[in-house]
Amino acid sequence: MTLLEVEDLSVRYAVDDDSAVHAVDHVSFDVEAGETYGLVGESGCGKTTLAKSLIHLLDSNGYVESGHVWYDGTLPAWEDDHGEAKQAVIDDPDKPVRGDGKTDLAALSNSQIRDVRWRDIALIPQSAMNALNPVYKVGDQITEAILRHEPETPKQEADDRARDLLERVGIEPERADDYAHQFSGGMKQRAVIAMAMACNPDMLIADEPTTALDVIIQDRILEELEAIQEEFGVSILVISHDISVMAEICDRMAVMYGGKIMESGRTRDIFEETSNPYTLGLKNSFPTITEADQELVSIPGTPPTLRDPEEGCRFRARCPFAIEECHSSHPPMYDVEEAIETGRLVEAADQRAHRSACYRVDELDTIRTQATKEETWTEQTIESR
Repeated sequence: MTLLEVEDLSVRYAVDDDSAVHAVDHVSFDVEAGETYGLVGESGCGKTTLAKSLIHLLDSNGYVESGHVWYDGTLPAWEDDHGEAKQAVIDDPDKPVRGDGKTDLAALSNSQIRDVRWRDIALIPQSAMNALNPVYKVGDQITEAILRHEPETPKQEADDRARDLLERVGIEPERADDYAHQFSGGMKQRAVIAMAMACNPDMLIADEPTTALDVIIQDRILEELEAIQEEFGVSILVISHDISVMAEICDRMAVMYGGKIMESGRTRDIFEETSNPYTLGLKNSFPTITEADQELVSIPGTPPTLRDPEEGCRFRARCPFAIEECHSSHPPMYDVEEAIETGRLVEAADQRAHRSACYRVDELDTIRTQATKEETWTEQTIESR
């Protein structure tokens, strides 16, 4: 069952000169119930903006310009023109419910989305070090979240649940009476995970859950997320710049660059049958355990400015495989399997297919071979295209 369906979503940030930063540009993907889905890419590619837009946590100058965020869950009813609360089959895109019963989170009011957060979709924020209130006991912060969304719950029961949640993530229950500064970095991250699970949500959004942690603690945090998913059946949307995190825990993933998705599909397919120049470049910059003498190769140049993005493929200025067509328009998401089997470029209708935004998907053998060579990724090579 598809729990979350992001459809052609565009998110903008207004700036002082009346222009806008195109932070997320016509992005589509879906997340199945009980699945771990990953969004990976360089800093500034739009990952966190995309995640925050799903539950209305953008900065004050951020807004969803277009698109839908369809969610399959029990959400607050909307009112019709006569003030009657209802959930109905409708065709009007300005209303938050569509024919199959899914609700458009992007169309909910601020008061309605507050009821969705924590109860249906919970966020594990990017910096656990700053996510906890320093003047409240850690256990009290978890209790507060429970009582906000379940006001009928007795205070003692909420306190007991908070301690139980901390124990589930490997923190001694009595530490609920401690303050955040008394926790180590790894304990803070676990505490934030426990807080996110306070109201048994259907989905967790984990934004850079292993940032600023050493590799041992990173591994333990990822194990905690996997254990929570197995126990509660929760879906997890993982956001990271670390492609190795995706390989470890994600069932499917999408690679973002410049506000767009460049490649998406099953994690195994993306790693074993990499089909986009940007993904190939990203893989080159991370070490593998199978090649001890591997030379890491970085992608030359810098990500594009999204304030007034140029026409064409977002990655073309840094891509050694760009062709003339890349300058005119950004490529659609092509079906990789279809391109390999038939040599034809066909847009992928299925979100679950292995997809790549590249005009040269039908030339993958050549591109993959050249992408392994260090000289392919020099500024001189790219400038000479």
